[in-house]
Amino acid sequence: MDSILSKLFASETEELYVLDCLAYFMIFMAACTFITLLFENVPYGRYATSRYGFPVNVKFAWFVQELPAFLVPLCLVLWTSAAKTTHLPNQLLLVMYFCHYVQRSLIYPFLIRGGKSTPFASFALAFVFCIYNGYMQVRYLSHYAEYSADWVTSPCFITGSVLWLVGWLVNLHSDHILRNLRKPGETGYKIPTGGLFEYVSGANFFGEITEWAGFALAAHSVHSASFSIFTLIVLASRAFAHHR
Repeated sequence: MDSILSKLFASETEELYVLDCLAYFMIFMAACTFITLLFENVPYGRYATSRYGFPVNVKFAWFVQELPAFLVPLCLVLWTSAAKTTHLPNQLLLVMYFCHYVQRSLIYPFLIRGGKSTPFASFALAFVFCIYNGYMQVRYLSHYAEYSADWVTSPCFITGSVLWLVGWLVNLHSDHILRNLRKPGETGYKIPTGGLFEYVSGANFFGEITEWAGFALAAHSVHSASFSIFTLIVLASRAFAHHR
């Protein structure tokens, strides 16, 4: 895979510049998405509509669209000269990233019960985003991110790691509650109760927002921050729509 990267970029300086540009462009996309979502809900799940293309089976859509967020980073770690993967801060941050996407791409899709089909446009955009973000996050962490030896004991890293873990666990538990809302043969939507749903109406979204905010704090880079901002914009809008 190093040969592919060497054809795409004339030097590591150029690749790092591109990674920085991708991060700033994601922040720009987050701003555009925020404005768009003032007038339109993210078109999947209960807000799916035929205006955004033909329907794709929900399990197939989740599996295929999320898979690049796992496979692209895996290839970058295993088959490139990932210079920073021997450093403890980088290793721990990569573990956080992979913990989320192993569950999201290889486990979560096969636990879905029922659910509306995903419009093709939403499926395609999610697929592209997972390639984009997977490359940006993991290439930076595995090859360019520089941390001091004592970064893992810094307040930022410790606080961010705790937030990430809490958010990840809340997200997993909330998804479990949502899966078990319907009894066999039931359809339609119900108001979830239990866990953090006793305090917020979108506990699953709150968990994932917290998770990536913690990751951004621990990673302390524009790349992780841009993903956290984008996640906040998309999921907060969806949570607000659910609450209404």
